[in-house]
Amino acid sequence: MPLLRRRKAPENKEPPPPNREPRKEESPKSKNQKWSCVDGCCWMIGFVCSVWWFLLFLYNAMPASFPQYVTEAITGPLPDPPGVKLCKEGLKAKHPVVFVPGIVTGGLELWEGHQCAEGLFRKRLWGGTFGEVYRRPLCWVEHMSLDNETGLDPPGIRIRPVSGLVAADYFAAGYFVWAVLIANLARIGYEEKNMYMAAYDWRISFQNTEVRDQTLSRIKSNIELMVATSGGKKVVVIPHSMGVLYFLHFMKWVEAPAPLGGGGGSDWCAKHIKAVMNIGGPFLGVPKAVSGLFSTEAKDIAVARAIAPGVLDMDFQTLQHVMRMTRTWDSTMSMIPKGGDTIWGDLDWSPEGDYKCGAKKLKNNATQIVSQNGKRISGDAKCFNFGRIVSFGKDVAEVHSSKIERVDFRGAVKGKNLANTTCRDVWTEYHDMGNEGVKAVADYKVYTAGKILDLLQFVAPKMMKRGGAQFSYGIADNLDDKKYEHYKYWSNPLETKLPNAPAMEIFSMYGVGIPTERAYVYKLSSAAECYIPFQIDTSVEGGSEGSCLKGGVFSVDGDETVPVLSAGFMCAKGWRGQTRFNPSAIRTYIREYDHAPPATLLEGRGTQSGAHVDIMGNFALIEDIIRVAAGATGEDLGGDQVHSDIFKWSEKIKLQL
Repeated sequence: MPLLRRRKAPENKEPPPPNREPRKEESPKSKNQKWSCVDGCCWMIGFVCSVWWFLLFLYNAMPASFPQYVTEAITGPLPDPPGVKLCKEGLKAKHPVVFVPGIVTGGLELWEGHQCAEGLFRKRLWGGTFGEVYRRPLCWVEHMSLDNETGLDPPGIRIRPVSGLVAADYFAAGYFVWAVLIANLARIGYEEKNMYMAAYDWRISFQNTEVRDQTLSRIKSNIELMVATSGGKKVVVIPHSMGVLYFLHFMKWVEAPAPLGGGGGSDWCAKHIKAVMNIGGPFLGVPKAVSGLFSTEAKDIAVARAIAPGVLDMDFQTLQHVMRMTRTWDSTMSMIPKGGDTIWGDLDWSPEGDYKCGAKKLKNNATQIVSQNGKRISGDAKCFNFGRIVSFGKDVAEVHSSKIERVDFRGAVKGKNLANTTCRDVWTEYHDMGNEGVKAVADYKVYTAGKILDLLQFVAPKMMKRGGAQFSYGIADNLDDKKYEHYKYWSNPLETKLPNAPAMEIFSMYGVGIPTERAYVYKLSSAAECYIPFQIDTSVEGGSEGSCLKGGVFSVDGDETVPVLSAGFMCAKGWRGQTRFNPSAIRTYIREYDHAPPATLLEGRGTQSGAHVDIMGNFALIEDIIRVAAGATGEDLGGDQVHSDIFKWSEKIKLQL
């Protein structure tokens, strides 16, 4: 007890001074009253996420017919999907169907990787959720890149295409590619036994898909099996985007003798293929491939780069990593414009030179003459130099060629750029050009399709060395020349013949009515660590009414990716009737689908879209495909369906047929 009292003694305190309240201890609650901007942001993010998940829960809990009920209440009754409509008409599955996906739309999965990819065996690195892009981005780039010398697998890495219909039914969760078409075909009786997804590794060159994976042999075997098990009914092949070029390569490969070819003989296609229905086919290449290889840009990326240059250029070196990766993908070089100035135009001429952006179309009944008149413009309207695919400066893009002073870049001396000596982890071939090489490219001022190959050869010689061994971009003088038996010519329709299959039909099906990249105005980037020296000048705008120049990009009619000229020329003229490119007079048809955006958000990506990927959900296109798969011919569909000026533009191209 005495000890206890001694310990209590120090508790005696002086009384508080008069008029002053005793100090109160701060309660835990009062300590939390301080609020910061970070707290507000976190609460806001949490609130948005909570609302989002709650709405998602309600969406999944509601009856499946509710969204359709709301849509019909706003827009009126929806039409039946094509599969339902044609099933009611009595159409049944007849010809087996083969899908050939394009670039980037097919899933790729990991079979062997480095330590950083631990736990990802047979997980999708491309397609699906793309979760690994966010979790381990540099590891993802390393595994998605190919060997810079061979164009094949780097040591210790094996990425292979996903197999089956799931390989490309959806690109990512909720973003369909082939899923809508597959579902509608199922409505008339199709199933996996008579539908085949010809998945392949879209990164590597076409011939190398056979060298590494025997993909072409597998396609051949599967088509032969489907024909045999369907009672001899030929297949309907439906390639999309770059898959169009891949299947052109296949048709030559399957006829060619082994070991380079499949040994099927000259009548293989005639025996096994009823029709090839090409969707959004870049037959003659796309200018977008040039900007992608030159500066890793397209229109949308250029705009984003202008808005947030630090994010894309220097903070994370995003574009440099993308360039390092995509320049190892040899398949991208298959889409460099083909045919040179003859097809795409020169410094003062291009087939679409009189095209006027924003011109309103006349009401029409889908006939060629009326729809083409809807695009014609007055005689005093300004013509655009779409043939100048790359121009350094707006004045260079618009002035007459006689006023352009150019210095040939091909003899320029390259040197090391000291600003880039620390960038070997994101090395691109620009780092070996030096300031003199960069300046020489800009001093040449303007590049047409005929000079684009020289440009890419100068800025990326290692890439183009691989590409030159796999692809060709010219126009054949004599298709009987033995050199055209080499596989590098097989995907160029201007350097190869169609198969000897007079009963086969070829369709070119694509969207129109959307501004599509055709040419670019460039500028030099400001020098910085690890920089890409060239970029699209997004500050450049066209001044006149109806100008096709916006944000440094000249646009023409197309499907947002492939210009009409590339998608339609071969079926409009190059293969029309009996020509040297089509000696057996295979019938060709053009089916254009005029773009109409969705009327409401509830329609998703729409049922009348003409956009490059969204067209895969276009009801009119799906109906055409189902009818042909069920036995119809191109004439049964009504022949050509044209909304653009493709026939007029094709006639302007002077090509020996």
